[in-house]
Amino acid sequence: MSDQLANVLKKQKEQLTKSMDSEENIDENIVQLVGFTVGGEEFAVPILSIQEIIKPIPHTRVPKTPDYVLGVFNLRGNVIPLIDLRKKFRVVNIQQHNEDTRYIVIKDGDNVAGFVIDKITEAIRLNKKNIEPAPETLKKDKSIISGVGKLDRSIITILKPEELLKRDF
Repeated sequence: MSDQLANVLKKQKEQLTKSMDSEENIDENIVQLVGFTVGGEEFAVPILSIQEIIKPIPHTRVPKTPDYVLGVFNLRGNVIPLIDLRKKFRVVNIQQHNEDTRYIVIKDGDNVAGFVIDKITEAIRLNKKNIEPAPETLKKDKSIISGVGKLDRSIITILKPEELLKRDF
């Protein structure tokens, strides 16, 4: 390898190291979310709480559960409860699911559940200063809303995965 090439590679490595150090400081203020829609409203959950996003697969109804609990489905040998967020959020205009419908599998510790959503919208990187606390009309400790994110074009409701996963059935 020529000395010139070695110098170029060395400078490139130094620049990369500097940019990574500055990105780490910036990343402390960034929250990474995945956005999705339910009944025309946009929501998001932290990206690290998502185990996976899949197309709908067959599920089995479980008797004596609330109507928003569609049942359970088998995901690679694991039986996972399936919750329809339209019904849980009491969306009045419940339409048929379509080709955009997905199951978003959320995990918090040992708790795992699949949630039927209308559509995945985008991965979102949001600065913490653009996230407002949950509205004061909600009981802070019982709310599934973590905060409200201000995007350039809209507002997005950020949900608490641990509250979504609480079993109330």
